[in-house]
Amino acid sequence: MALIRLMLTVALLALTSSALAAGIEIREFDDPVMEQRYRDLTASMRCPLCENQAIDDSDAPISGDMRERVYQLLKDGQSDIEIVNHMVQRFGEYILYNPRLENRTYLLWGLPIGLVLLGVIVVVMMVRARRNASAKALSAEERARLDALINRERSS
Repeated sequence: MALIRLMLTVALLALTSSALAAGIEIREFDDPVMEQRYRDLTASMRCPLCENQAIDDSDAPISGDMRERVYQLLKDGQSDIEIVNHMVQRFGEYILYNPRLENRTYLLWGLPIGLVLLGVIVVVMMVRARRNASAKALSAEERARLDALINRERSS
């Protein structure tokens, strides 16, 4: 019984120490607007190390450095655009979840719009083709065959 208690105590201490080792970053803000700006900025930037994870919820050391840099830039009074530009200059466009509209990103932004327009054009062409096909008049031979089928059904 004492051995089980000892093992539970050791396991509990191991879990507690690992949670403390991870560390919880506490940022002090005097202004709730600045705190919201910090949250928005860190949520809009991708960790360069992690796969598709924002820096605000990443445990990677580089994300911690990025959060610290955003915090310092906010404290220095820089605007959101200046902070984003600084981070992009330092880490590249990859960190932005929403890439900027530039010459090299036109295809990225325009391709979905182009595909939707192409789909609409294809659907319109298919509807017109079906409408024209169904509106075509029957030839004399087709009309005679249809009348024969109708008469056969009536006589049965």
